[in-house]
Parts: sequence; C-alpha cells; structure tokens
Amino acid sequence: MDLLEYQGKQYFARYGIPVSPGGVAVTPDEAVELAESLGYPVVVKAQVQVGGRGKAGGIKLAADAAEARAHATAILGMDIKGHLVRRVWVEHASDIAKEYYASFTLDRGAKAHLAMVSAKGGVDIEEVAVEDPGAIARLHVDPYEGFSEPQAWLLVEEAAIDEEARPGAVDVLLSLYRCFVEGDADLVEVNPLVLTPDGRVHALDAKVTLDDNAAFRHPEWAEYELTAELDDRERHARQVGLQYVGLDGFIGIIANGAGLAMSTCDVVNQVGGRPANFLDIGGGASAEVMANALEVINSDASVRSIFINIFGGITRGEDVANGIVTALSRVDIKIPMVIRLDGTNAEQGREILRTVESDMVITSPSMMDAARRAVALAGNEK
Repeated sequence: MDLLEYQGKQYFARYGIPVSPGGVAVTPDEAVELAESLGYPVVVKAQVQVGGRGKAGGIKLAADAAEARAHATAILGMDIKGHLVRRVWVEHASDIAKEYYASFTLDRGAKAHLAMVSAKGGVDIEEVAVEDPGAIARLHVDPYEGFSEPQAWLLVEEAAIDEEARPGAVDVLLSLYRCFVEGDADLVEVNPLVLTPDGRVHALDAKVTLDDNAAFRHPEWAEYELTAELDDRERHARQVGLQYVGLDGFIGIIANGAGLAMSTCDVVNQVGGRPANFLDIGGGASAEVMANALEVINSDASVRSIFINIFGGITRGEDVANGIVTALSRVDIKIPMVIRLDGTNAEQGREILRTVESDMVITSPSMMDAARRAVALAGNEK
C-alpha cells in the first residue's frame, strides 16, 4: 500500500522524524485557512501517488492568501499523469541550504534490508544511479542485528554528506529505520532530506510503502484505504479478494502464483505484447475464483486477448480445468483466450479443456507458444 505524501509525513512523525508543519486541504478555502495558521510563505503540493508533480505544476509557493487560494484552485482537480488531484498538502516553506537522499527498503536477493544515502537529493535517485552510481552509499543491514549508530555514521560519511548535516542525518536515519521495521514498511524514502541554513535536518518529502501482509497488526491502516488511488479494475479485484495490479497493455494475464504471474508478464513482453495487468489467483483455481478473475479482465476495454497460465502443484490439473469450464459458463467473454495448463494431472486437465475449445478458447502446453498466440490474437498494437 502506497501512502500519499502527507500520510507518509504523518507516519514519519510517529517515529520522531522531523517534518515540516502542515495540513491537508480538499478545498481552496481550507488551503487558505491552513496557510494563514502556518504563516507565509507556504508551499501548496498536489497529493497524488506519482512523481513529476513539480514539473506538472502541482507544487507551488505562495507568499500570501491570494496566491494560496489561486494555487489551490488550480491544483485541485488537476490531472497529473492520469492521477486526479483531490487534496493538497499545505506546509510552511522551508529555507534550504542542501538537499540529500535517504531510504530503507528490502533487498530480496540479498535477504537483507538495504540502506541508501546520497548527497545528491532532490532529483530522481534512478538518474543518480545511472549517471553517478558512486554518489550513492549503500549498506546491507542484517534484519536480526538491526541498524546501529556506527552504521549510520559510516553511511553519511561514505555519501559525503556535509559535515554540519551529519549529526542530524544520523538521527534521521536511525528514526527512519525504526519507522521501516516497527512500521512494517516495504519502503521508506526521503527525497529530499534537507539541511536548513540554521543547521536543522528534516524530511521535506515522504514516500512510504506499507507491507500489506502486516495489515492484521495495524487496524489504523484502514483509514489509508479510503484514500487509496485505485482504478475501477483494481477496486473490483480488491472487492473479490484478487491480487491485481493494472498495467497499460492489451493482453489480460491470469496466473497462479506471484512468480508465475511476473514471468508471464515478462514472456508476453518478450514476444512483442504488453500485459494489461498482473493478476495472481493464488494456489487454487476454483470456478468462483476463475470467474472473478475473468470478470475483472473482461471489464478492461483495453484487453484484446486473455492469457491464462496455470501450473498445477498441489492443485490438480483436472480441478483447474473444471474451474475454468464452469467459469466460462458464468462469464460472457467476447475476446479470445489462450490457456496454458501444466503440472500435476495436466493431461487430464487438457482433455477437459478440449471440450470447450473453439476459435475463442485455445489451449497450448507451452508457455512461450501460448504467449505468442495470445499476442497474435490481440492483433497489431496500434
């Protein structure tokens, strides 16, 4: 679950990470009221889960009430890369001497937490990684041992953080790691982490991704779901309990298991298609689950063919096939579908699927061949 900036800052504040004072507004009047209480100058910032807000005109400095109202009026309702701005964060403007970068995330390959710090903040860290990778100090942190103050000092020194900012940066890093671990986050990122002319270090921005698997420990997270930016497909999928992420392609993907779903997306790209979604139906493929998956895919007007990729482990092939056949009787599919079924009792499952084969329902034992056929049935991308 990705938090909006203001939610991320509120989350940071729980763990003692210094942030700029501010508040959230959903109308120009509320924005002006906040600005008056904070004191000018203020910054009015669009709250959407996408980068490039500043370039799109979604971040503006206001010196008085008239400017605060004008900026809030212009930003509210703005479309930024397909995201509609429904609220703005108004905060007291900070004097900035230097900008840095700091984050913690999980490096799954290394099976460790990964800390990153850079003296080049305020720009996309991806650009820094490509253009000047040496400018990013990295440190793997053993989750069992935790993150220590000596490690924090090592990071800020390796990142060449300015001397006057180092004590404050160390304090922020220690609090940021506590937020990452105790707050059950997948990512906590500050860009920029700023040094003010009077020597204070604080978070000027906040990016927080929470681990959905830890939601049972955090009933307070329910409030974040109310502001989650979901399109109609994702909202429908969440209502029926599916692991779904909408993408911008034209091949609908259904697979069992996150790894297989990701591999299926990769294979579709490899053969010249673009996946319209990531959809993991989990270990089972019952008629109800499959029908729900097909309904979600079917609701996406951009989808021109469907690729169902199932590998039976504990789940038997004939059960999967029966689930698909029953689901097809429940959902009116108007686009072609390619089914690849493999694994336990796959041949029995394929025999069942042959009873529903047609120009619209095609089976293939090969993942690569199935991907090619799904792309071909979708037609040219244009």
